[in-house]
Amino acid sequence: MIFACCFLFGIAVLLTAPVQAVDVKFSQFLVDLSRSLIAVFGGHAVRDAAILRAPSGFAVEMRDGCNAVNVSILLWSAVLAFPASWRQKLLGIAVGSLIIQVVNIIRFISLFYLGQYSLTWFDFAHAYL
Repeated sequence: MIFACCFLFGIAVLLTAPVQAVDVKFSQFLVDLSRSLIAVFGGHAVRDAAILRAPSGFAVEMRDGCNAVNVSILLWSAVLAFPASWRQKLLGIAVGSLIIQVVNIIRFISLFYLGQYSLTWFDFAHAYL
């Protein structure tokens, strides 16, 4: 019951206008971070709001749901429902959220490169992997 209530509350808060504005900015930040990481490793990309563009013209957009915020809410709900101390819960939320975002950045950059190679593989990876 605690899990369901936390999850529904988190999704409801996520759908409010003020939080949606922050969510859009967060997506833009993640795209900019992706662009920076690509540049560090010698690649080339340009950020345009929440869109990452390759010199070839291929672009990938981080839309609502692609920034892993909804997955983080799922994690937070599970951790809050788990019988543990508040210190352990906060640590679980912090570490778990960081891991989710790192994996999501790797996923986003991988899709960016995969889409430049093959749209068929991009579609498959985006939908199923």
